[in-house]
Amino acid sequence: MIDIAKLTELAIAYDAGDPRRVQHFMKVYAFCRIIGQREGLDAQTQNTLEAAAILHDIGIHEAEHKHASSAGKWQEVEGPAVAAPLLEQVGADPATCERILWLIAHHHTYAASEDIDFRILLEADFLVNAYEDALPPNACQTAGDKVFRTRTGQTLLQNLFLASPYQS
Repeated sequence: MIDIAKLTELAIAYDAGDPRRVQHFMKVYAFCRIIGQREGLDAQTQNTLEAAAILHDIGIHEAEHKHASSAGKWQEVEGPAVAAPLLEQVGADPATCERILWLIAHHHTYAASEDIDFRILLEADFLVNAYEDALPPNACQTAGDKVFRTRTGQTLLQNLFLASPYQS
């Protein structure tokens, strides 16, 4: 199993001086943790998902440097090469490392897979991006219809972005 705390420290050190990126991946991690646990993932899949959440955007700085863009396609291209040494430092076994790198390389390709860990990563990233980018309710509803697969993710989307605000 990957030591998530150690991996998080390495990712924060990599993104030093960029609190926005750190805050983003920490929120995605939190949603992945909640959704994965509520959906009943086994311990190994949960651990792999949490590691992928921490590292999912790790390629942004390289994408900006090499392509002058932080677009999702460039994150997918550059992320695995940046993530691999970090995973090596925390002793990830080859199969787990391969899965995490695949998740990073596809986390903006919504039709890449129906695997539960992949779907949860997409859902968690969307929940955070929807808030950070101030997406309108219609965009959230469309994502709910087209992207979200888990009951927990759908409930979070509904409660965060589609329900009427709290009224006393």
